[in-house]
Amino acid sequence: MDQIISPALDQDFIASENAALTAGVEEDYDALGRALDRRGIDIEAITRAVAAFAVAAPSWAVGSGGTRFARFPMGGEPRNIFDKLEDCAVVNRLAGATPTVSLHFPWDEVDDYKGLTEFAGALGLGFDVVNSNTFQDHPGNALHPLSYKYGSLSHTDPAVRAQAVAHNIHCAELAAKIGAPALTIWLGDGSNFPGQSNFTRAFERYIDSVTTVYAAVPGGFKLFLEHKMYEPAFYSTVIQDWGSSLLAAQAVGDNCLCLVDLGHHAPNVNIEMIVARLVHAGKLAGFHFNDSKYGDDDLDAGAIEPYRLFLVFNELVDAEYRKAPGFAPSYMLDQSHNVTDPIESLMTSAVEVQRAYAQALLVDRAALEGFQDANDPMMASQTLKRAFTTDVQPILAMARLRKDAAIDPVGAYRASGYRSAVTRIRPAKAGGSGGIV
Repeated sequence: MDQIISPALDQDFIASENAALTAGVEEDYDALGRALDRRGIDIEAITRAVAAFAVAAPSWAVGSGGTRFARFPMGGEPRNIFDKLEDCAVVNRLAGATPTVSLHFPWDEVDDYKGLTEFAGALGLGFDVVNSNTFQDHPGNALHPLSYKYGSLSHTDPAVRAQAVAHNIHCAELAAKIGAPALTIWLGDGSNFPGQSNFTRAFERYIDSVTTVYAAVPGGFKLFLEHKMYEPAFYSTVIQDWGSSLLAAQAVGDNCLCLVDLGHHAPNVNIEMIVARLVHAGKLAGFHFNDSKYGDDDLDAGAIEPYRLFLVFNELVDAEYRKAPGFAPSYMLDQSHNVTDPIESLMTSAVEVQRAYAQALLVDRAALEGFQDANDPMMASQTLKRAFTTDVQPILAMARLRKDAAIDPVGAYRASGYRSAVTRIRPAKAGGSGGIV
């Protein structure tokens, strides 16, 4: 295994990059603190909450992404899970918000999980929710001899369903080895033509399969069901929306929950209301953060609709404020970086998620509830807008500074020369392939 020597992880380098920016951050922070104090808000409490907030980095997102038309490789892309962890460590070291990594199996399988865990720990990383993969075939993998072309957990063939069930159980076993708390199940099962699939029977087969997985995992371990409106199936998808996901989770068991990906909905769906409904049902697993313009675009979080991201966090913070029973969501970035450096996109996305959280913490909950009860739509809306339009950049920068991360993560990353250094070890491969990852 190659050892990458780069100043990106060196505290002296980060401190030198921060030196020229620290006075400005402190000045802006003090000014914002005075402004918030006039609103009855303690800036230090907000900063502590932001510093404690974390979102997992997805192992697969540190390589170049793509579309079903093309993928354009770049220099320094990871060759294995150890390379991925090194890149994820850079993201966390500079942005200070992604201390855990979400693995995807079988992509990230290794022979020695104790060694993998120790390697991650040496980089300051832990592991979060793991992910199974029955949305593509795995040629040459002895555990996946059968094709998932026509489905997996809902397949008409019991042998294929059994193979998919066994894979998910195996993923849960691997999660236990690395200390991951849950398994996310997303699958592409569905149909492309009317009449191709019986909607009811396919859904029932899915529930039966997930129930079998659930019965095999240890107590306390959680299953997250992830829905998606379409793609790869374009006429129907077995778990196409939050309602299907909720029905399935309720049928399976208490520790089976519903994961929300911000790009997996029909256009113009009110995602923040979905959050409220799942919180009410006690079934919100957490989020895959990204952004979109048209569909499941997997763009950087906050790049297109930052107000929608804020409104999602408004519901999440409201649940915290109300101490909603069982509310303990898991957060992860899930993006595809086709034209940017993935490390830069992951850092900026983590910052944008923190930004939305900080803004939501500024909402005057008592005032908002009063305006809602008084049926005053204008003032209720203005209460949210006041929080959203507050420039919380000084809070984010101060939180990073106090965690010995970079005030300007992208600037420090570019100054570090990490991409050039790692490209010498991991040369770019020839392009031309298609596919998301």
